[in-house]
Amino acid sequence: MASKEHEFSKNYLILKPQNANIVDLFLFLLPFGFRKRTKFIDCPEGKEDSYTSSFTNRWLIFISIVLQIILLAIATPLAKLDAFLLNVFNFISFNGGILGLLSRILKGESLVKPDENSAEYTSVVGFADWRRDLDKSIKAEEIFRYYGGLTVMAAQLSYESKPFVLSVVNDRWKMKLLGHFNFWNDFQGKATTQAFMFQNTAADPNVTVVAFRGTSPLDAYDWQVDADFSWYDIEGVGRIHSGFMKALGLQKATGWPEELVKSKHHFAYYTLRQKLRDIAKSNDNAKFIITGHSLGGALAALFVTVLSLHRDSAVLEKLQAVYTYSQPRVGDRRFAEFMVNTVKKYGFKYHRYVYSSDLVPRVPFDGVIFKYKHFGRCIYFNSLYKGRIVKEEPNKNYFSLIWVMPKYLNAWWELIRSFIVPLVKGFDYHESLLMKGARVVGLFIPGLAAHIPTDYVNSIRLGKFNPPPQEFEDSIEAD
Repeated sequence: MASKEHEFSKNYLILKPQNANIVDLFLFLLPFGFRKRTKFIDCPEGKEDSYTSSFTNRWLIFISIVLQIILLAIATPLAKLDAFLLNVFNFISFNGGILGLLSRILKGESLVKPDENSAEYTSVVGFADWRRDLDKSIKAEEIFRYYGGLTVMAAQLSYESKPFVLSVVNDRWKMKLLGHFNFWNDFQGKATTQAFMFQNTAADPNVTVVAFRGTSPLDAYDWQVDADFSWYDIEGVGRIHSGFMKALGLQKATGWPEELVKSKHHFAYYTLRQKLRDIAKSNDNAKFIITGHSLGGALAALFVTVLSLHRDSAVLEKLQAVYTYSQPRVGDRRFAEFMVNTVKKYGFKYHRYVYSSDLVPRVPFDGVIFKYKHFGRCIYFNSLYKGRIVKEEPNKNYFSLIWVMPKYLNAWWELIRSFIVPLVKGFDYHESLLMKGARVVGLFIPGLAAHIPTDYVNSIRLGKFNPPPQEFEDSIEAD
């Protein structure tokens, strides 16, 4: 049944896990049971059969909806676990670590209560990787590595609060924070998209970096966005993941109007675009870099997509590069072609980093009705931090049976490696207990620990890799 809130798109497929139950889902898989079991699918009138007639299509829809149901079911327990871990880790940190806490207790000293508004209050991602400073061995003259090192740290920093980000950017990096934002999602009815922007006053004041926050490790709703394979067909662009568009600022019924009329909310795309327009207008030498990890990488890519859709040359002509880390697939082949043409037209660089068996770059699936494709060259690092340029990452389907054993063996190696690398490369590569715990979990769910920014930071710092200038820049993932 078509919905009015999707009127901006003539073709779409929206999955609604909240309308599904187990019986309906299993009947949906049957050859003759599916035709009356589409209450959890929203698409234009008359399109139901074309999207559900084949078993492959129904199976992919089934997987997506089941994953979303599971994530929604565990959302509250995960949120409580997240709050518990944040309280415990920050309580220990605010009291000087485990030894400091024990010392305070033994001496009878008062214990410090964590302050959520403090620059010291840290996220789970921040506790997984304790590094805050940039790698001083990478010089600004090494443009590719320097901005790789800067953007991967910015992408990791995006998970933190405004006081924390302000402290790191201004005090540690000696740069200037220009804004930290919580943006509205029109479809969720709340602010769920975070980003920050800063000026590189340390090396080149003309450079402004925008970093989108990615998928929070224990936020089931963030993971649901990744698991939801729904899409909208945007005229002139292609099919694009609906959840990513909603997070960036998609408007109900109107989609992507070029300008908003008196909105009471702040949306990521429109707010950041205006700020970049203002900078471009005031500085002829302005240069922009967009980055993000995980969901943040998808938003970085999509931000450029909508700029190109609106032909916003004032911003695009100042765009120097896009750096994404663990970026999921965003759209179909037509979308990929649109983005390749955009990169060529405006002459910026698009660097998509993938580390080893990280699961997120392998989703959403490249299925018959979804047809999600990566575009541009992939900068791939294996678990030895050896980098190379490839058209697409190995094992592009995370659930491929051929790669099951290599993924598990790799997870064991990554756990062992976490004890070896600090001995060889120094204390900067010492991993926290939380990160080691994630690697243990990764023994059961390979690719999960590989998704955490730590290995992306290590890849850039230890990889020392400079790609050929033009190789695979116009590639699109194969069918």
